[in-house]
Amino acid sequence: MGDLLGVAVLGAGHMGADHIRRLDRVVSGARVAAVADPDAARAKEAAAGIEGVSVHREVESALDAPGVEAVLIASPGPAHEEALLAAFARGLPVLCEKPMVPDSAGALRVLEAEARLGRRLAQIGFMRRYDTEYRRLKALLDDGRLGRPLMLHCTHRNVSSPPGFTSAMLIDSSVSHEIDAARWLLGQELTAVTVLRPRSSSGAPEGLLDPQFVLFETDGGALVDVEVFVNCGFGYQVRCEAVCEAGSARIGDDHGLLVTARGSAGTDVPQDYLVRFVDAYDREVQAWVDATRRGRVTGPSAWDGYTASVVAEAGVRALENGTRVAVDLAPRPELYR
Repeated sequence: MGDLLGVAVLGAGHMGADHIRRLDRVVSGARVAAVADPDAARAKEAAAGIEGVSVHREVESALDAPGVEAVLIASPGPAHEEALLAAFARGLPVLCEKPMVPDSAGALRVLEAEARLGRRLAQIGFMRRYDTEYRRLKALLDDGRLGRPLMLHCTHRNVSSPPGFTSAMLIDSSVSHEIDAARWLLGQELTAVTVLRPRSSSGAPEGLLDPQFVLFETDGGALVDVEVFVNCGFGYQVRCEAVCEAGSARIGDDHGLLVTARGSAGTDVPQDYLVRFVDAYDREVQAWVDATRRGRVTGPSAWDGYTASVVAEAGVRALENGTRVAVDLAPRPELYR
């Protein structure tokens, strides 16, 4: 065990339990050293059968547990700021699931705290950057063969929304992935957002504005549109098409097993993001472990997490006000240039 990176996992819910499984059974070079969750029974269940793991209710006791050398934050978003600052105070490298911090003021506090350290400790969990199809699209756009990107057309659909899901969460929870992916694919910042609202689907819970059509402008003159539909009823779909001056490229067309029988043909549609992006999560966590063991921090930064929070907040205001809202970012610290 001494040669393995000891990781404290904060949060043992759906995402946290999956990361605990991943660190224990899939990723090489790491072990689960501690698990923390306010629900002690849930934490014990997620950690069951893992040798040498300690279970905690409190974040700080998990971070101070023997053998902890790094932190994976998979707790609900409102708990992230406290956990990140506690990890920074101990000099522990962190992989933090998105959102880094849900509100832009808290995200800015985290950004400034890390900048004061003068070194990066946090990687933010925008796992689409590790997806094979997204990486191929990024490489294609970067090599310039298709010319200057003009538009990104994005689709983000879920089978159904969980209890308590709000109209604002379509943007600050679901579309936050498209916010980061668009910035990364284009190498441009998002400067303004407009949200259009068609008639809500009959499959959406009462009062939920679903679907929505989100339009982003960029500082490079490109446009990004996102159809977000979290109660589509049939499956989990994420697609992206880049339209450029000399051609276009599209990912996410579900080229899986095709079954033809009884006069029809069809393929399976993933029902969950952990199915569609399982390989991306595996590569993300493996890359984080490998970099951490070398004393490095790579991947999406706290600046990316802060920017996503600011853009999402602007999107929520655009949804509520029915107006175009400009994105106002703080000056970018030298650490993230």
